[in-house]
Amino acid sequence: MLKEIVVVEGKDDTAAIKRAVEADTIETGGSAVGEEVLRRIELAAVRRGVIIFTDPDHAGERIRRIVAARVPGCKHAFLPQEEATYKGDIGIENAAPEAIRRALASVRTETVSEDESEVSWDDMMAAGLIVHPDAAARRLALGKLLGIGYANGKQFHKRCKVFRISKEEFGQALIAMEAGKEREEANHDG
Repeated sequence: MLKEIVVVEGKDDTAAIKRAVEADTIETGGSAVGEEVLRRIELAAVRRGVIIFTDPDHAGERIRRIVAARVPGCKHAFLPQEEATYKGDIGIENAAPEAIRRALASVRTETVSEDESEVSWDDMMAAGLIVHPDAAARRLALGKLLGIGYANGKQFHKRCKVFRISKEEFGQALIAMEAGKEREEANHDG
């Protein structure tokens, strides 16, 4: 049984979580997260801790931001879109139990400290994560390697800060991403 309560979007997500692990959930009921739900999440955070595990899409990221803004110090689980997609539908409910277990085993804890991230805006630019023709694809790939999911440039930088991604961890993930691209290109050309 997971100690923390998992925050999900709906009943189908709860069913998918329960197929993968023994856990309690709180359902937000979609992207219009109500005051009552937020109060339950606050109480859960104090009593047991919470893991925010929303769909890897725009609505899921919106819910994640709303809950994280209201309840500081949450843990976050991320699932890559390709592991949560079935017939064009993106959602936790589509993920295999192994993918859900992997995501829950790799949670990241949000820090409430206002310390600056080691990863600077200049590092983001140099890595091609902003102001680059492939910036979105690069953030998607790097977010997957770092276990922080996809986000736009500003949110990606914020995640590096709140999840305390070190320059070393960032650099290693960047090297792995580039090596993966080179292998992919070599396989494609060969």
